Amino acid sequence: MSFAAWAVSSLKEAGFPSIYPVNPRHSEAFGLTCYPSVSAIPGPVDHVIVCIPAEKSMDVLDDCARKGVMSVHFFTAGFSESGERSRAELERDMLQKARDGGFRIIGPNCTGLFVPEVRLTTSDRMPMQPGDIAFMSQSGGHSQDMPMHAGPRGLRFSKVISYGNALDIGECELLEYFTGDAKTNIIAIYIEGVREGNRFRSALEKACARKPVVVYKGGTTEAGLRTAMSHTASMTSSIKTFQTLCRQANAIQVSDVQELIDVLVALSFARPYPMGKGIAVVGVGGGPSVEAGDRMETVGLELSALSPDVQAQLKRLLHNDGGIFTNPLDATNLIYPDVIYNTLKVIGGSPRIDMIMYHMGFHPVTRWGGGIYSSDFFLRPASEALHKSHEEINKPVLMALGQASDMAGMDEMLKVQAAFVKEGLPVFHSIEKTGLAMARVVAWWRRFARD
Repeated sequence: MSFAAWAVSSLKEAGFPSIYPVNPRHSEAFGLTCYPSVSAIPGPVDHVIVCIPAEKSMDVLDDCARKGVMSVHFFTAGFSESGERSRAELERDMLQKARDGGFRIIGPNCTGLFVPEVRLTTSDRMPMQPGDIAFMSQSGGHSQDMPMHAGPRGLRFSKVISYGNALDIGECELLEYFTGDAKTNIIAIYIEGVREGNRFRSALEKACARKPVVVYKGGTTEAGLRTAMSHTASMTSSIKTFQTLCRQANAIQVSDVQELIDVLVALSFARPYPMGKGIAVVGVGGGPSVEAGDRMETVGLELSALSPDVQAQLKRLLHNDGGIFTNPLDATNLIYPDVIYNTLKVIGGSPRIDMIMYHMGFHPVTRWGGGIYSSDFFLRPASEALHKSHEEINKPVLMALGQASDMAGMDEMLKVQAAFVKEGLPVFHSIEKTGLAMARVVAWWRRFARD
């Protein structure tokens, strides 16, 4: 399916109210009247999505100017990112057309806008309930894949924009806009290059002073730099300079899209944000407990020791032969909802513990696929117990769910994830990723709250 067909289909499925296909060779498309030109559409047109060859761009822009449109999104590629001088010159002429015509250009070479509140999308399978996360992405693929994968983990978006070559609207203007947007509380960024260094620095500092800003910088190796240049014609600055800028502004820098999602999950659901680094690890299995001990300290968190009094309470509560009653805590009966609730209450009362991670799927006792953990016997009571313990101890309760090894296991794991997400719990997909996301948030919060 072409992008044009995909966009029309996605808009129809999302319930966008006014869609006008334009193609002079057809009179109908997807059950909608198809018009020969933008100017032939009856009534006002606000936004135009362009999916035609680059060399025909100027004619379309003239048509948009006649119609009085407000914005034009060019999905079309083959402009300055091609490295051809004539295509770069074409971009400059397009920008002048936009200036003269009184409209803005998004792109070219991008997937454009996703605004759930008004049902505007160019892709299916997106989380259509509005939220408070804005995502600005130089990559079109990331702008669609990230929300799609983040949706099942409870993340919802105010606005997402893929801006590609940034001919007109670029990273600085978008960051300034999202900083002042009342419907955006968290800003996420995928960026390959910065064109106005001083303006970007100022915009980033102002944004970080008001809201959490999570940044994934693409092109951090020589191969990545070359790819970024051919992807969106981005000339990127020194990696060390960019890292220093993020550190000084107190932006949260991540290394890939999955980590970006993990940090957004932590920012959205791991409340209240902890000032301290002390984490307690709770679950079944000595192996996962040892792994957790290694990973937590590696990423910068601390497995704070439980006091003798807390350990004594846990022994009385769990009365489990072979259990480990230190931190990490390992006992085979930590799969029963009432035991989970009471255990988290005891541990959460310790002033040395700032957050608690409960893990499943890393040991044969909690192996996915048997149907036990997606059953009514476990799922609803466990979800409610975890939610209730979080509310009562008023510290983040984090879910680390191991990956399944087969289809039955994957089905069960996703059902458990959905139930936990419904209760507002932060869900992660490995022990290390849980710790890393929280370490990022703790470091950010300590500076943000101080300032």
